[in-house]
Amino acid sequence: MATDVSSAQHPTGAPRRAARVPKYYRIKQQVLAMTRTLEPGSAMPAERLLAVRLGTSRTTIRQALQELVGEGRLDRIQGKGTFVAQPKLYRTLQLTSHTEDMRAQGLEPASQVLDIGEIAADASLAGLLGIEVGGRVLRIERLRLAGREPMAIETTHLSVRRFPGLREALATRSSLYTALAEVYGVHLTEADETIETSLSTPREAHLLGTDVGLPMLLLSRHSHDADGVPVEWVRSVYRGSRYKFVAALSRPAAGRPAR
Repeated sequence: MATDVSSAQHPTGAPRRAARVPKYYRIKQQVLAMTRTLEPGSAMPAERLLAVRLGTSRTTIRQALQELVGEGRLDRIQGKGTFVAQPKLYRTLQLTSHTEDMRAQGLEPASQVLDIGEIAADASLAGLLGIEVGGRVLRIERLRLAGREPMAIETTHLSVRRFPGLREALATRSSLYTALAEVYGVHLTEADETIETSLSTPREAHLLGTDVGLPMLLLSRHSHDADGVPVEWVRSVYRGSRYKFVAALSRPAAGRPAR
């Protein structure tokens, strides 16, 4: 039997009050309905025009747009405006490279080296790479692109002692994993990956062409070779509005305790 929500009672016996819907949320739904009439990549009207059209303040419009950007419905490009978001790119949760992920979706991958150099490993990084504290680490920071669009900032750490000359090897190869396999005979076979959320810093926002404080996806990957020896530790910051992650899940085998 259907229950009349308006007459439903709180567990204490008191009448249940209808939830109050904030004004910005109603405006947000109106803006969302507007996006469904536009093609992906279409520019949204300016905040001032939206405020006039929907009969509200620019502050309310700005809050609604900010939430839709955070949800990936809209995309804000620094210095250009707000646009209806393109379909999100996906990244499978498996041990693949940026190059492989982008080509699997028919996109042309590219990378721009932002910084490359050696640093001394602190206790945390030494433990991750299986080297001594103070050992030399090659730090490679790259801007990852797909079809000229900036997608992520990736910072990779590898042992200099284990991979001498890696900087030169990368100069003639498009993929780090290709260089590791061809030059050093090292193949990555497993990794632990952690996904968190963060807010973009001014530098991240500048490099990724978005606004400061927008949601980002923060990935940490700790990769090992076939012998279980650590190979790399990677920290990547992805534009939250442009990415979704896909994983294939399975039930534990019979008799195997669930974690």
